[in-house]
Amino acid sequence: MRVISSLGDALIAVLLAPCCACCRTPLEHPTRGAVCGGCWSSIPVAPDPLCETCGDVLASWRRTDDGDARCGRCRRTRRVITRGRSIGAYEGALRDILHALKYDHRRSVARPLGALMARAGREVLAGADIAVPVPLHASRRYARGFNQAAELAAHLGLPVVDALRRRRATVTQTDLPEWQRHENVSGAFVLRRPIRRGAVVVVVDDVSTTGATVDACARALLDAGAGEVRALTAARAAARLR
Repeated sequence: MRVISSLGDALIAVLLAPCCACCRTPLEHPTRGAVCGGCWSSIPVAPDPLCETCGDVLASWRRTDDGDARCGRCRRTRRVITRGRSIGAYEGALRDILHALKYDHRRSVARPLGALMARAGREVLAGADIAVPVPLHASRRYARGFNQAAELAAHLGLPVVDALRRRRATVTQTDLPEWQRHENVSGAFVLRRPIRRGAVVVVVDDVSTTGATVDACARALLDAGAGEVRALTAARAAARLR
């Protein structure tokens, strides 16, 4: 099989000359995926210390007087997600790979991305019952042809349940300042199919910034009887404050 794979790589490289979806250099082993090994290995893992709730990187190990190890946003805002994690920051190779998944339809990168998410989110996945991908609105799902969150959730080792639907189209969160994001998705998600009462649920998405989207999903799941909701995303992006 190793010989056949090597021959396949050589044939595809000569006939098609495919390039890495991230760095655009020619792929030496195109049968192994759309992203080269160098780009995968260049993705930095979020360094400790991390916020206990959302997974943002903290400035230091120093806790507050009451032992609180949360970031300023989680201390200021009432969060319904009990624990969140991501692979790392939404930049560099990780951002390019996510763009390849979402906009270039390179769905083969979902498996290795899912493996990285599972490694970074071991504490989030431990003891969880199901994974629930953040749903796209029907119009966006039709235009894209797939839901990137569902593609990632399929490789986390948990049963995947499409428990939610997005009942109204929302403006993309990308260009909204932090203060508008929660309002934009408030009440946007409703139950699509029932979940077991008391279940520990992991909400899965590609990118999280302020956590507004996963929080909105969590509220709908808790209203439906979930006992606890956590969040696992591929990347975390810096929020715009104004």
